Amino acid sequence: MKRFLALDVFRGMTICLMIIVNTSGDWQFTFSPLKHANWHGFTPTDLVFPSFLFAVGNAFAFVKTRWADKPLSAVIGKILKRTLIIFLLGYTLYWIPFVQWNDAGGLSFIPFSETRILGVLQRIALCYFIGAILVYYLNKRQLVITSGLILVGYWIVMSAFGDYSLENNAVRTLDRWLFGDSHLYMGDGIPFDPEGLLSTFPAVVNVLGGYLAGIYIIEGNKVNYEKLAKLLLAGAGLLILSYWWNLGFPVNKKLWTSSFVTLTVGIDLVVLSMLIYATEFVKKPVNFHFFEIFGKNPLSIYLLSEYLAIFLFFFRVGDQSLYRFIYEKGFQWIGPYWGALAFAVAFMLICWLVGWWMDRRKIYIRV
Repeated sequence: MKRFLALDVFRGMTICLMIIVNTSGDWQFTFSPLKHANWHGFTPTDLVFPSFLFAVGNAFAFVKTRWADKPLSAVIGKILKRTLIIFLLGYTLYWIPFVQWNDAGGLSFIPFSETRILGVLQRIALCYFIGAILVYYLNKRQLVITSGLILVGYWIVMSAFGDYSLENNAVRTLDRWLFGDSHLYMGDGIPFDPEGLLSTFPAVVNVLGGYLAGIYIIEGNKVNYEKLAKLLLAGAGLLILSYWWNLGFPVNKKLWTSSFVTLTVGIDLVVLSMLIYATEFVKKPVNFHFFEIFGKNPLSIYLLSEYLAIFLFFFRVGDQSLYRFIYEKGFQWIGPYWGALAFAVAFMLICWLVGWWMDRRKIYIRV
């Protein structure tokens, strides 16, 4: 089966942007497009995570053909193993380095009772598991119907058991009941997890959208102008649907609303169409090798970026973190906003260099 460059580039661009938006030198002076929307609304940064899930779905288009020759127990076993590994990697990410600085200037152990259970990698793991099971058992038409039922069902549940505010939404209510406040994200000032359990279900549709797009692209091992046009029309249709749905169920990344799903899948289809045109149709294809490096080891490079940031924040130079020290000494002179961006780009380039080294030595880590 032909491997389309556009799909690999799409995945690599997602990882590249994910690292940049996660590692600003100074969050107080970060350009608005590189921040998430405070609540309702949408910024380019809000597209990054759903695009990663979309890319996970793209990969299913290639994996499913290999499932056909394997017994059910082997397929389910591999899905469960990968789900567990990714989930545990995400969980330990919020616990490492297992100690924290206390008010006395010493180190104290971070108790299990204060660790966050859900998170980005945990959501990826759950979406991977649910998406893989649905892709294995259902055909394309059934997946489209299932996606619609999930999005409409989520809308009904959110409307029936709360409202769309930070304090009173059904996602927060369920998470507090299941996990308790101490295991939830506190970045919004109250216990609320933007990767909550209930909002994971509509996120599965981003994976299914990526799979349906991927299988459509690789069918026949060739993309013609008609196929490209239909992909663009599908994206445009979803954008129109999002505009309408936003009137009653606002676009909200932290609640992962149904309108947010249709918006992000629609944009991803348009972006993917542009990449296909740039790599398959033009006489001189655009060189996307830079993004291919990220796309070849996406999970390992993302984990590298997260662990590197964690330890830069943990280690201290005087009374400040090493992360802050490097920013102030090496980048702050550029200016508040451009300096914060330059730090993030430099951080991303360091991760890219590791990916480049791995690629040169044919090291490709698969979970």
